[in-house]
Amino acid sequence: MFRRRPALATALATLLTATMAACGDAGGLRGAGPTPTAVSPARLWPSLRPAASPAWPYDEIQIETVKGVTAPGDDIHAVDPVAVVQAEVAARPDAYTSGKAPYQDTAVRLAECGGAKDPSRCPVMRPYYRDLTGDGRDDMALGFRLYPTNQTAVRVYTFEGHRLVQVFANDDAVIGVELAGRAVIIRSPAGIAGYEYRTTWSWDPEQRAMVFSRDEFLRTGQHRPTHARTHAPLPASPSPSADAPSPASPAPSSSSALSSLAAPSSLAATYSTSVR
Repeated sequence: MFRRRPALATALATLLTATMAACGDAGGLRGAGPTPTAVSPARLWPSLRPAASPAWPYDEIQIETVKGVTAPGDDIHAVDPVAVVQAEVAARPDAYTSGKAPYQDTAVRLAECGGAKDPSRCPVMRPYYRDLTGDGRDDMALGFRLYPTNQTAVRVYTFEGHRLVQVFANDDAVIGVELAGRAVIIRSPAGIAGYEYRTTWSWDPEQRAMVFSRDEFLRTGQHRPTHARTHAPLPASPSPSADAPSPASPAPSSSSALSSLAAPSSLAATYSTSVR
């Protein structure tokens, strides 16, 4: 037994050597070419004064207790979504029920929700449930249309201390809404075809609310830039004839000819920095 072990080891070594020779040097390191030199960002206008106020108040946190709406065991699934919207309408007459309220049709159409009435006229959409606050319990993401406009209200509710609390509110023209982890992503139309805004709001355990965390302007499809339109060249005026009874009308001046051309439309003119 002991005499056969060296022979077996020699045979295995020979086999491994032959295998490696047949495979070649497949695992060796190879150069990927020269690495470009890193360039640090250049700071422009270091003496520029900071803005006095932000362009959009993304840091505003809207935490409100929903009055009159409860659920046994603080079960968010037992909350009536229509009752939640009705509570908001009652709490904000300036937005829904006053004489100049912009969303009066939403308040009117709430009467169409439930029962044997036309469900397509109900402004309240299907609720979605997910743990967005990280407490191990489901929260409710709710949306409803803001008639007569084309905007949609997006809300997030959770129970805190046996109270139904609104921890997120956003009104905007909405393409779609997504939930990812503990974040709400709202997609909105942009002023340029083929692009859209995506705004992300994430749960902040210190502020106990969904706070703004990211704003993106993304390309979603092929965009064809707008080209300027030009008219056909103006016809040349006929040369005056020697035997004409009266002189021909003078040819239009260069300034009048340029003013008759259509003004070129540019991509920058159609750019919209915000649709909110």
